[in-house]
Amino acid sequence: MTARSFKHRATRVLALAAATSLAAMGLAGAPALAQEQAPASAAEQPDLTHLPPLPNYQPKKTAWGDPDLRGGWPIDSLGGLPMQRTVEQGNRVFLTQEEYEKREAAMERSRNAAEKETKSNKLGMGNWVEMTGAGRRTSLLIAPANGRLPELTAEGKAANAAGRSSWVRDQTFDWVTDFDSWDRCISRGFPASMMPFRYNNGIRIFQAPGMVVIALEMLGTRVIYTDGRPVPAKNVTAWMGESRGHWEGNTLVVETTNLKTDMAPINMATIGGLPNNTLPTGKDAKVNERFTLADANTLVYEMTYTDPQYWTAPWTIRMDIPRNDAYEFYEYACHEGNVQIRNYINSSRALRAQEAEAKKAAAVASKPAGTAKKK
Repeated sequence: MTARSFKHRATRVLALAAATSLAAMGLAGAPALAQEQAPASAAEQPDLTHLPPLPNYQPKKTAWGDPDLRGGWPIDSLGGLPMQRTVEQGNRVFLTQEEYEKREAAMERSRNAAEKETKSNKLGMGNWVEMTGAGRRTSLLIAPANGRLPELTAEGKAANAAGRSSWVRDQTFDWVTDFDSWDRCISRGFPASMMPFRYNNGIRIFQAPGMVVIALEMLGTRVIYTDGRPVPAKNVTAWMGESRGHWEGNTLVVETTNLKTDMAPINMATIGGLPNNTLPTGKDAKVNERFTLADANTLVYEMTYTDPQYWTAPWTIRMDIPRNDAYEFYEYACHEGNVQIRNYINSSRALRAQEAEAKKAAAVASKPAGTAKKK
């Protein structure tokens, strides 16, 4: 058994156990539990358009008195949850029973793919894609109310169309600026790094007096200062931005600014997001987050992204993340072996040179025989 397939099996068991815990708690599962029973009348049908309120859970405290969020909170258990819902789902926050059964069947195939490949001595997407669940929600997005991303501004549409990335079909490559930040193994972008992905979905939270640290399995570690220190000047930017947090009761509230502009806010590998990683981040983009424990084993994460330069309205996602302290981080050794940047450039230049030679040869061949100059 490969290390990755073992990880699949372990995370699958823990994700299923966490889903059972969520349903029993009634957080994301209150409507789900109601759906599993046959209501006697239409009046008893569950309301699928509203999230239930968070319980008034009192978490344990750190030695210095802050709510204790420490632990493993990987989001592979939400990897199959699309960012946007379909137009037909309207304002429904939760799936119908029929929709849930269809999605769960697809997720079960994904959970079993790694072990099936390993047993057949093959290596494919089953051992590559690590999505162990999706839950009963229709989408990551909870605002706008229709669960759809708002329109881009005119400037946003133009910037998106002009963006450069290895994911753009038929694009040419001449230098590193023809690639996005993920192509170059620098960053998945922010807030993109906090959203479910195909693999390496590990998130681990550490705390110390005056700070909260979020370690990501893929490309980056966030440091959130809660000691009241000021944000640097606006021209001091970072891939994860500058984060400042404070506590509102038992909720960690974070605002992140000073983001680099040459990165996409949504990674194309988050299901239902934007394609190609070509939309940049606006100069005044801002991310607001809320981290709240709904119980000892469930972290509710809410994030609102605001970028008036490229988006016509803010948008908000929510994830109810099950604790999984047994989740192992695997080294994301991307930059060390990233020969594809050079290979893309070399092959693109070679292809264009071949095409130019072929065009030149075709032009010569198309000339009439008597067009040669007389002596």
